[in-house]
Amino acid sequence: MPNGIAYLMLLIWPFVSLVLFRTLALERALIWSILGGYLFLPPVAEFNLPLVPAMDKVSIPNLSVLLILLFGMKQKMHLIPASRAARWLVVGLVLSAIPTVLTNGDPIIFKALSETDPIVFLTSQLPGQSIRDVGSVLIAQMLALVPFLLARQFLSSEQGLREILLALMVGGLIYSIPSLIEIRLSPQINVWIYGFFQHSFEQTIRAGGYRPIVFLPHGLWLALFMCTALLSAAALARHTRAIDRWKMLLLVAYLAVLLVMSKSLASLAYGIVLVPLVMLAPARWQVRLAVVFAVVAIVYPMLRNFGVIPLDAILAQAEAISPDRAHSLGFRFSNEEQLLARAAERPLFGWGGWGRSLVHDAETGALLSIPDGRWIIVFGTFGWLGYVGEFGLLAWPLVLMGLYIRRHGDAALSPFVAPLAIILGITMMDMLLNATLTPFTWLTAGAILGHAEKLMPKAYGAARHPIGGRVVLGKAMTRAGKRTVL
Repeated sequence: MPNGIAYLMLLIWPFVSLVLFRTLALERALIWSILGGYLFLPPVAEFNLPLVPAMDKVSIPNLSVLLILLFGMKQKMHLIPASRAARWLVVGLVLSAIPTVLTNGDPIIFKALSETDPIVFLTSQLPGQSIRDVGSVLIAQMLALVPFLLARQFLSSEQGLREILLALMVGGLIYSIPSLIEIRLSPQINVWIYGFFQHSFEQTIRAGGYRPIVFLPHGLWLALFMCTALLSAAALARHTRAIDRWKMLLLVAYLAVLLVMSKSLASLAYGIVLVPLVMLAPARWQVRLAVVFAVVAIVYPMLRNFGVIPLDAILAQAEAISPDRAHSLGFRFSNEEQLLARAAERPLFGWGGWGRSLVHDAETGALLSIPDGRWIIVFGTFGWLGYVGEFGLLAWPLVLMGLYIRRHGDAALSPFVAPLAIILGITMMDMLLNATLTPFTWLTAGAILGHAEKLMPKAYGAARHPIGGRVVLGKAMTRAGKRTVL
């Protein structure tokens, strides 16, 4: 049970965001309002108000930055993507909520002695969704896309892209301190500050020690974040002056050690393979690899739905590497099979919320399945329509960058867009295993989309991206080299 400090932090975050926009450049304020909320606000804790989605560490920062920019900027905001495909994917993702809600009005009833009609021994039930739930689900979908739409407009410049990498690196360095404390003492910081533990403590014990979690949903989330921080530091080191590069390389080494100590095999594999690529390979190679990651992330769930993935062969290979990892992978596959069978009952629009897409005991209602990958959660909740909208929208910026590289090469690319493409690509890959879609994932995808649109003005028109500056409520301010935005 979250304590008063947890709810107080949620309440004051809009004011924290306002201070950031009053004191920092627009790009940096936008990034840290989103990233800071994700890293430091309490998980699980939320305000449940009628007819609106839960207000938590994701929705509160998103709503805060949207309102600040809507009412604090003098320039007109252009939130709609220039790319026609991106526009349709945004519309499809948001509006997928409507048919999902309207086709799930039936409650799911769990009953003992099911053959005893007309007498029903009701043990539990999951509520059906009604027309009043449409507004809540629509708002939730729109709020989730706020970082994507804002980043497309304000973070697509070379400066904006660099600020994203810098924020990831700095965030990783800041998070390293509580992470080291938890590695040494056990994951207790969320308990000390917010009064509860956010997940299963057993899953924090690995290899005779602990893997940190801090304020994130799971240790795997933290490991992936450390991996993105490491890749960001490597990218910045590559483009740092030679005289200062050794300092950046020390930070790369430090974050690499933190990644190892986070005890996630997948994130460690990403780091080992991709750090040399980010530091040495041409930008076009990095973008192409990111496109490959995106294609795999989209195609694999489709193939799983059609039952053509050789699961036994994959498990056999995993067994040869590590029996423990093979057992974990087998457990994931077993859960996916159950959840896919459940999703197949309502394939187009899904089962909606309230846990309706999960597998329950027919009599007691006890949960029998555990969803891990983001893709299976989306399939079960919103069906094919929601899956295509969400994964398609995340992949489309990488596809556009790939098309540009194919036609024009990488001469006009920002040196920072390729590593961000890699970060987005590995996040999509990780979403096959874990539900690691975060607000910062959407922020990264939006920035890449905006950059791609600016690279192709003939296809998408002249870019209308305001230059960064300060958001100042009440009076205008100017800075050298910056344009006033209010």
